[in-house]
Amino acid sequence: MVSQAQFPDHDASAPFNFAKEEEKVIEYWREIDAFKTSLEQSKGRKPFSFYDGPPFATGLPHYGHLLAGTIKDIVTRHAHSTGHYVDRRFGWDCHGLPVEHEIDKKLGIKGKEDVMKMGIAKYNEECRAIVMRYQSEWRSTVERMGRWIDFDQGYKTLDTSFMESVWWVFKTLFEKGLVYKGLRVMPYSTACTTPLSNFEAGSDYREVADPAVTVSFPLVEDPKTSFLAWTTTPWTLPSNLGLCVHPEYNYIKIHDDERDANFIIHEDLLTTLYKDPKKAKFQKLETYKGKDLVGKKYEPIFPYFYEKYKDRAFRVLSDTYVTADAGTGIVHQAPAFGDDDHRVAIAHGVIAKDDSPPCPIDESGRYTSEVSDYVGVHVKEADKAIQKDLKARGRLIVQAQLVHQYPFCWRSGTPLIYKAIPSWFVSVEPAVEKLVKNNNATRWVPPHVGEGRFGNWIANARDWNISRNRYWGTPIPLWVSQDFEEVVCIGSVEELERLSGRTGITDLHRDKIDDITIPSQKGKGELRRVEEVFDCWFESGSMPYAQAHYPFENKDKFEKSFPADFISEGLDQTRGWFYTLLILGTHLFDSAPWKNLIVSGLVLAADGKKMSKSLRNYPDPNLVFDKYGADSVRLYLVNSPVVRAENLRFKEEGVKDVISSAFLPWVNSFRFFLGQAALYKKETGKDFVYDAHAPKSDNVMDRWILARCQSLIKLVKEEMDAYRLYTVVGRLLELIDELTNWYIRFNRRRLKGENGEQDTVAALNSLFEALFTLCRTMSSFTPFITENLYQGLRAFLPPAKDGEDDRSVHFLAFPEVNEEYLDPVIQRKFKALQSVIELGRVVRVNQQLPVRIPLKELIVFHTDAEYLEDVRSLASYISEELNVRDLTLTSDEAKCGVRFRVAADWPTLGRKLRKEIGKVRKGIEAVSSEEAKRYMAEGKITISGVELVEGDLRVIRYVETEGLEGKFESNTDGSVVILMDVEQRPELVSEGTAREVINRIQRLRKKAGLVATDEVDAFYSFESGLGQALSECIQSQSDVFLRTLKRAPRPAAEREADDKLILEEEQEVGEEKFILSLVWAK
Repeated sequence: MVSQAQFPDHDASAPFNFAKEEEKVIEYWREIDAFKTSLEQSKGRKPFSFYDGPPFATGLPHYGHLLAGTIKDIVTRHAHSTGHYVDRRFGWDCHGLPVEHEIDKKLGIKGKEDVMKMGIAKYNEECRAIVMRYQSEWRSTVERMGRWIDFDQGYKTLDTSFMESVWWVFKTLFEKGLVYKGLRVMPYSTACTTPLSNFEAGSDYREVADPAVTVSFPLVEDPKTSFLAWTTTPWTLPSNLGLCVHPEYNYIKIHDDERDANFIIHEDLLTTLYKDPKKAKFQKLETYKGKDLVGKKYEPIFPYFYEKYKDRAFRVLSDTYVTADAGTGIVHQAPAFGDDDHRVAIAHGVIAKDDSPPCPIDESGRYTSEVSDYVGVHVKEADKAIQKDLKARGRLIVQAQLVHQYPFCWRSGTPLIYKAIPSWFVSVEPAVEKLVKNNNATRWVPPHVGEGRFGNWIANARDWNISRNRYWGTPIPLWVSQDFEEVVCIGSVEELERLSGRTGITDLHRDKIDDITIPSQKGKGELRRVEEVFDCWFESGSMPYAQAHYPFENKDKFEKSFPADFISEGLDQTRGWFYTLLILGTHLFDSAPWKNLIVSGLVLAADGKKMSKSLRNYPDPNLVFDKYGADSVRLYLVNSPVVRAENLRFKEEGVKDVISSAFLPWVNSFRFFLGQAALYKKETGKDFVYDAHAPKSDNVMDRWILARCQSLIKLVKEEMDAYRLYTVVGRLLELIDELTNWYIRFNRRRLKGENGEQDTVAALNSLFEALFTLCRTMSSFTPFITENLYQGLRAFLPPAKDGEDDRSVHFLAFPEVNEEYLDPVIQRKFKALQSVIELGRVVRVNQQLPVRIPLKELIVFHTDAEYLEDVRSLASYISEELNVRDLTLTSDEAKCGVRFRVAADWPTLGRKLRKEIGKVRKGIEAVSSEEAKRYMAEGKITISGVELVEGDLRVIRYVETEGLEGKFESNTDGSVVILMDVEQRPELVSEGTAREVINRIQRLRKKAGLVATDEVDAFYSFESGLGQALSECIQSQSDVFLRTLKRAPRPAAEREADDKLILEEEQEVGEEKFILSLVWAK
């Protein structure tokens, strides 16, 4: 049954509280179940597919989320209004480090041992309990923001259906030979006790001060001579197995007089050893190529691994990765803690490819018993003690600090280390060409991010570590024999039940399936699942398939809607979600899983810093909503650089400005319409009803505003088709300005009925259509104000046709462009009118001449006859708006004192002319007006012997008013020139004074809360003996008052005793003060 809920009537006399009015809209949407109703209405239409990147519900929504939600809501609302069915389901990221880290902090868990002690089942139970901690806050904020999305049918990555599809994705990759296990040096979080992928490690770099030490390694063959190696990670020195030089660099052997020792170092890096090598006391003894040093043995710096590796390690190796920009040109090698170290050690036979290098730290980053002197000490805390030990043994040659950028764990905020870990990888490097091809087939907005930042990232993509040594996540579905020679990959619940014999499996988390075994097909006993779970990025990258439980359900529906028409997230996802989506989409279907992608920048605090709860450097979003409303936040965000992938410094004043620059004028225009429609009914006894098929108005103003409306519709459609949201708001503001400051301003008297009923209806119809067009065109961007104003306009619409539901603006189709109204000529003419009037207004402001003071003449100069004819066709509007008696149009330069001069863009011209720019700079002032004019016509000029052509200079018109009759002031926009006679003539002053009085009456009406239909009389009085001149002026200008107010003010002496007073106040016009009273008319 259709809800007959009624939206509250609009009270035009009450202040418009945007936040409170939005709450009324939300309540109305709830009553008519607006979102679900709109989905029902659009069933059967062409689908528009959209993927929502899942946030974690363990934290509260911030402005970054609000920005992403706004962009997604605008695009999907617009798609619905343009004839599509748009399934919008909210998603939740429920697994991984953000959840586990919270539990580790809560329970004081330091590593695997603690988890095993409490049991994975209990640990996962704790994780599950907090996963949806802020679900209600999210739901409330998203609704308050005006976003329409389905929470009830949303997906969660912890759902069995989701996890099963993730297994299907993995098995598909496994069967294509794209999964392998390898030992790699990976970024590792000691706080979260798990490896991270390379893109995660790159997401949080911070500036830190680390030790930078130079350590000696004495040669076995010559103990008095030592290699000098430099490192910023002293904690890796106990695992040292080699030293690496560059084969082609030059190294020198020196004798250090003060230390009485010999050192080998890169010839250009003596500054590492000495502050000023020129003053240092040393002698150069020998020079070597790096390759000549390879194989030389040195004494180990620590004894921990000497016995095991003495026959293979503790010698000089070579590789071209060594640089000469810092350090000593000799790099200490700890194969477990450096990617290059590991590669070089394998290449030189120090360790075998499949061997685990010495890695004497546990999963929490603490030394094991293999390093007996530092057992239980965290590696980062051991740096100082190791340096102290080296110093005591004379091996610490230089001790310094280095300030540099270092990667931190994006979740725990602790420094990462690099550590060799056996992990499961998805092959990416061989697919780079496909990744680039598939990405290039999509649209990025803005394009430079897809081509540059993201394009460069995928062009250098590395194999993806998808395994995590954790507990709360989707388990990797590999069951293996003890020797790993038999591996079974499971792709569904049904397959696991069939192969294991276990039935009734309803949960795929570790605590529910780790005990399940599969009988070996090769006589290897029972196969057990590997311990690892998936990186949560693998889950979010699988989201297109897993949210639909593909391929187990919704197969046809999914395949018809893949790839998605649209996705959007922030710039940080170029190395996150966008990247994983592309890898999996390419491996599964050789396609990017999106067609169009909007990438946004970061929302920062007003001071340019990252928004921080602890610093309290940004306003609470809910408080901003309560103060200004959500529409103003939406429009502020969408009209900012952040939608072009640039950063935005969020400023509350910017949100406030949206109200004053856009919404208040819009509401005032709407209220003005309501007042005029009420006035029309009062005077004619007829209700105004909008006629969409009314004959085309003969009035030029009507035709212009309707043409501007069609331009807005056309622009919004074109820009939204191209996903350029940021170009729309400027045009919206333009139309609001045109409606309030041009159309309404110029047509007040028509709308009040001055030209008869037929013309009034035409004006009301045009004004209604402009407001109606704004509501329908902007409903996706500002869903609240458009709904609110639409509900006020509904009363003037004809009854809906059968089957049409017009209860919400969001049920209406996006308007089609009416080509009949799209009049380029009338728009061109009004552009000229606006230019002339705006230039004239500036002159009046500069001369402190209010528009109410009539002036004698305005001269308009332009060289183009068509331009002057355009102005002539609208001359009455210009004369009235600028309050001038005579309007003169001319192309006679001499008559107007028009002159020309040339100007240059010096940086651009300087790059072209180089040394000759000085000559031009000196000679440009001597260029005459005639020469400048000739350059404008011919496109060439010679200045100080330097030939310049079209485009090198620009020509500027200006006016010399000396010699012109009258007191003229000029202004120009570079195209048209105006001259305004600013002399105040006595015969025109009285009319100006009358306009001043009218202004005071209208202000007092507004202060009294009166509306257009309220009929009142105005009375004036002066102190005894004063005000005679003003009184005479008022009486002599009665026609001016009648034309504007329909009633002339009268002396207070004519006021009757029983007149009901509304408001009385002292007023001031010029030097005169008088009492103005408003009383109800009889």
